[in-house]
Formats: sequence, structure tokens, C-alpha cells
Amino acid sequence: MTVSDVNQSEANSKNTMASTPEKNVSLVNIATQLIGQIPDIPVMLKGVFELVTSKPEKKKSIGLLLEKHARQQPDHIAVRYQDITLTYAQVNERANQMAHFFVSKGISSGDTIAVVLENRPETLVCVFAAVKLGAICSMINTSQRGEVLLHSLNLVQPKLIVVGEEMLDNVGTVEADLNDDVRSALYYLSDNGSVGCPKHYKDLDAACANQARSNPASTGEVRMHQPCYYIFTSGTTGLPKASVMSHYRWFKSMAGMGLASMKLRKSDIMYVSLPLYHNNALTVSLAAVLGAGACIAISRKFSVSRFWDEVRMHNATAFCYIGELCRYLLNTPPKNTDRHHDIRVVVGNGLRPDIWMEFKNRFGIHHINEFYGASECNLVFTNSFNLDKTAGFCPLSYNIVDYDIEEDKPRRDAAGYMIPIKAGKTGLLITEVNDKQPFEGYTDEEASNKKLFRDVFKQGDCWFNTGDLVNNQGWKHVSFADRLGDTFRWKGENVATTEIESVLMEHADIQHAVVYGVEIPHTDGRAGMATITPRIPLDQMDWDSVTRHVRNKLPAYAIPLFLRIREEEEVTGTFKYRKVELKEEAYHLDKVDEPLLVLTSKNSIYEVLTSEIETKINNAEISL
Repeated sequence: MTVSDVNQSEANSKNTMASTPEKNVSLVNIATQLIGQIPDIPVMLKGVFELVTSKPEKKKSIGLLLEKHARQQPDHIAVRYQDITLTYAQVNERANQMAHFFVSKGISSGDTIAVVLENRPETLVCVFAAVKLGAICSMINTSQRGEVLLHSLNLVQPKLIVVGEEMLDNVGTVEADLNDDVRSALYYLSDNGSVGCPKHYKDLDAACANQARSNPASTGEVRMHQPCYYIFTSGTTGLPKASVMSHYRWFKSMAGMGLASMKLRKSDIMYVSLPLYHNNALTVSLAAVLGAGACIAISRKFSVSRFWDEVRMHNATAFCYIGELCRYLLNTPPKNTDRHHDIRVVVGNGLRPDIWMEFKNRFGIHHINEFYGASECNLVFTNSFNLDKTAGFCPLSYNIVDYDIEEDKPRRDAAGYMIPIKAGKTGLLITEVNDKQPFEGYTDEEASNKKLFRDVFKQGDCWFNTGDLVNNQGWKHVSFADRLGDTFRWKGENVATTEIESVLMEHADIQHAVVYGVEIPHTDGRAGMATITPRIPLDQMDWDSVTRHVRNKLPAYAIPLFLRIREEEEVTGTFKYRKVELKEEAYHLDKVDEPLLVLTSKNSIYEVLTSEIETKINNAEISL
């Protein structure tokens, strides 16, 4: 590193591990917000009571909670979808009919039912029917086809598969590879009726029509420790894994997030445009709704253009998000109707600090209930005190430890134990595994064991490795910094991708940016590369302006040396970027059919990467 590089690094005052926390949390911050929450104390206490009284061995389940609402408020609207409304009594009766049919086909506690449906009321009915029996609902990602879909189905070994009319083509790509038992247990659910029930399927609606509407006796026998769903990881780093969600963790989300943190009430309507195979929809949102006896309004798919119109149509008072969803909404031109809605609280994760206040102020959101959690993580942080730019608070046992990016492992002291970091610093988040915080893991035991650390602070202890770097904000609060696999080293420094992505998207002509590290022959570490989506035509881009922007905002080692231009970023169904393929293709012209640019020196601007320049880089004739 040159002297000028060092000076530029210091001048930009960037943290070498990850982005510096926007601010640490203080007792004054918390106390100020608590004063405004006094009217919500009854709801918060209800949440605390549910947390304290929920025990893994207790006979208590999602199905019982649905039956309670169907009994106590049968006519209250439970589900809204397009112009359809269903009361709690109607949802419960339909779930009962389906559950009785499942029993007639031999489904019982512990069995798996795969659900391949887009967002619609029938998806929730399938879920409720399965969990009433103590069965497990495997929520299949609707973008899966072929090898990936077959892998997912083989992981969970379903006894029965419910396939929506809209998903017949996807399932058709794997039918020939299913075993005979599963192939004979394919059930069709009509959508718009344009494609009828295939001959080798059975019509589920017709099969359920004459079933009893009474609650099955099995619901009362389901214990909280039993699995209710399998939720698949996004598959951004390989084939998806099936994480286990239990009734116990679902109820903890209901109590801690839905009631104590979001303060949802019976009168609330939660708008859900995320896919129901995602935990933000099926656990966070649905649990919050059922905990309060409120209403869930389902959108078929997320749409930027329809989002606020649907929010207003359903009179929604809350919605769930993933960070990129908020950015998509923010990227739309401002309208005088931006605040014409009844939304008071939103819940989700991944809202970045650089757009937090702009999003909150433009759309008039009172409470951004950001949280930190993962499908397989055994605890959750939640922004219950309604602070800004934080993933929130967690009272359970966790720690943030010093991490060596170059060695790709936590640092340990002379005694062999990990080293906690102080407030204001960034490190690896780990969570203790114990009876109160069990790690339910994946269906794959080997994959589960790889996520655990042993002998962390004392002999015999066990901690879950989240794989995430977080900022310790103090007072049991954290903010997300970066994924371990995304942080890389260049010029002897640790580079956090989220920081660079935020800086790139501050430029007026860049709509989206995905940053990752790529290997260059004859160099150590990985050089920064960004795939960007411009807001304007490529021939109108001012690359001199982009170059000045990154040089002014970033230390030299963090400036992306390569840019890849694409019209639209490829994301998963849950808006996560597919970085694996981008890293593999890197800056290699024989693998990339999109425009590539490069910075060849500290005084140059971004220029087109030619085969001649690529050869010189690979032969170390150009030193980057």
C-alpha cells in the first residue's frame, strides 16, 4: 500500500472490518421511546406473558390458536386476497376439511406435506390443515424447477404433494424422477381454472368437499417442540437447505415480535407481498396476525407499481418487507399520494442505514420494526423500542466476537477461548445453544453441525455461528454489517460489500449495485468488483462522474476495480442477489456477455475492459 493510499484511507475514516455503526444506543434513547409506548403496555405485557408461559413440552400449537379465534370471533375477517375475504370460522372449517382428508390418506404427526403454491388463501389453508395434525408443511420455493426442486423434495421426503394449477409446469420437470409413492400422491388445487386437473393428479378441492368441518382431535395433542414448517434457504451459496421451524419458535416470534415489539392489535390488517414460503411471511407476519387475532392481506406477488394501491385497497395498517423491497419502493418517482395510507408499523430485515430515514420520512412510517434473525437462528433481535438504524434488542444469550477475516475464523485468546468485542466495534454474532434457546437446525444433520462452535467461552459450551458480522451498538442492540462470505480482503484490508454497495447507489445514475471480491492471478486476496444497474441508458453514463464519486467516498482499497453492467439484477424469490455465479464469472470476457469496465490505475477513469487489457492483468503486466 502506498503512502497516498494510507492517507486516503484515513481521510475517509472507514472501519476496516465493516461499516461503522450509525450510532450507539443509549439509555436516554430507550427511555425517550418508552414514554411514547405507555398506551401499548397491555399489548406488550400480553406478549411477555406468552413468552414466559411457552414451553417446548407444552400442548400448544398454531392449530389451537386458529381454533381459539374461530370460536371467540368467528365472523372477524382473517384473510383478505384480491376481492376475497374469509372469516376465522371459514378458514378454520376449510382447514379442518383438508386435515380430515389428509388423515384419510394416512397423514399423521411427524409426516411431511409439500406445498407448491403461490400466495393465495389456499396456501394458508394447507398450512393450517397440516399443523393441526402435527404434520410438517414443507414450503417449496415457487421459483424452483428441475434439479433444485428435486433436491428440495428429496430432502424432506413428503408423503403427499399439493400442487397449484399455476405450478404444474415446475413440478412437471421432476415428476419422472419422483418415487412411485410420491408420484401417486400428487394433488391438484385449481387456480383460475384455465388448466384442469391432470389425469395422474387428484383434485384436492373435490376430495375435501364432503369432509367433516369439525376440529380434528389431533390438534390438542400437538406439542410446541414439534416442527410445523420446513423453510428452505435461498440457495444463493449452493443447493437449498431445509431449515426447521417449530411451533415453539413460531410462538416466540408471535409473542416477542408481534405483540411485545410491533404491538399488533385485533383491528390491524397486515399486508404481505413476500412469498409465503419465506419466514418473514409465514412466521413473522402470520404469527403477529394470529397473536393479535388480526387480519392478513395477501398479495399474489410483490409489485412495485401495485404495492401502495393494494395497501390502500385492503386498508392495511402494517406490512412486512425485506430490505431491497424498500429500496424498490424508494426508487419510484415521488407522488403526492406517498403518505395516503394507514400504515403505522412495518416489519422486516435488511433495511440499510443509508435509506432508512429517507424511506421513513417519505412514506410517513411511524415504526420501522427492523429485526435480525434467520430461518435457522435460535433467537431474534427486534426493534421494540422504535429506534432508528438498528436491528433491535435481544434479551437472550448471545455474544459478538472478534473475527479474523484473512484466516476466516474467530480469534481466540491464549487459553483458546473466543474474544468478545466492545460497543462500537464490529464482530461475528454467535448465539448460545441451550434448553431455552434450542438449535433446531436443518433436516441435514451434517449441515446443522457445521453451524455450531464448541468450547467458546468454557469447556463444553455450544454456540450457533450466524455467519454474520454485526455492529455492537450497546444496550443489547446490534445492526447488521455484512455476511462473512461477502467480506473480503484486498491490499491487506478487510472490505465490507454492504458499505460499497450503499456508496455506489448514492450516485444519481446507479439504481442497484452488487459488490463481491474476485481473484486476480499473481495477487493476494480479492479485488473489488461491482455489478450495477444504471438508471439511464448505458451510452449516457458519465464514467468520469462515477469514478470521482467512488474516489471521494471510499478508501483506495475499497474502490471496485471492475464494473459489470446489466439491465436488471438477478435475485432469488426473496430478493437476495445471486453472488455465486457473479464471483465465478468475475471479469473474464469469455464468461460474461455484458459490458465490463476496469480501473487500470489510480489516476484513470473506468474504461471498457478489452481482451488486451484482460491479458495484461492476468499476466501481471498491469498492477491493479
